[in-house]
Amino acid sequence: MLLTIDVSNTHTVFGLFEGDEVVEHWRLATDARRTADELAVVLQGLLNLSPLLKNVDISGISICSTVPSVLNEMREMCRRYYGDVTAVIVEPGVRTGVPVRMDNPKEVGADRIVNALAAIDQYGGPCVIVDFGTATSFDAVSAKGEYVGAVTAPGVEISMEALAAAGAQLHKVELVRPRSVIAKNTVEALQAGIIYGFAGQVDGIVERMAAELADDPDDVTVVATGAHAALVVSEARSIDIHEPWLTLIGLRLIYNRNTT
Repeated sequence: MLLTIDVSNTHTVFGLFEGDEVVEHWRLATDARRTADELAVVLQGLLNLSPLLKNVDISGISICSTVPSVLNEMREMCRRYYGDVTAVIVEPGVRTGVPVRMDNPKEVGADRIVNALAAIDQYGGPCVIVDFGTATSFDAVSAKGEYVGAVTAPGVEISMEALAAAGAQLHKVELVRPRSVIAKNTVEALQAGIIYGFAGQVDGIVERMAAELADDPDDVTVVATGAHAALVVSEARSIDIHEPWLTLIGLRLIYNRNTT
């Protein structure tokens, strides 16, 4: 099986592929203090506890990371505990097949390139990828499969934490859909502001991006992914597809491109 690892600022997602299918997955808090040994213990514990797996044989590893310190420990984990397994890390020199048309291509996060590859492979272009992570990232991919630009906005959790920190009578709430947009209490008012506010933000930004990306904006496919996508997708008119494992799919594709 292929082990894919997506390290972002807030969460680290592990996914196991059997062929083209994600057969098991886990989401952990990203902790820059974890050592390679600790990462190996956590991973082995997850593998052993899974009711879906028996004597799993990891035949390959594919990793992307936006946290350099964690990536360094991931490298060491692969070297020390999976030394006989081919590991592909998304970094300069790795074949992705996605031309990056940015002023400084090195500024583009590895996860955004991975998402672009997966979206083009699965749905074709042009497309916009909305990734609800630490930040809410909007990535534009042309009909030719080129990464042509991006928008970055504060993420759901960051916005909620900032609001709770700045407001003396406000606090963090469970992020679920409230009974109505016009709320009758403070908790539901915060829930409505976050969920419907982000849905409106997504629709507004996607509409403008699609108009620049294609002569007919209706030709642009909008794909949502990320930890908080499920909160917003049902409220945003512009989202066509919700693919929670988009980054993992891209990591599988990159692994195949660099090992076949």
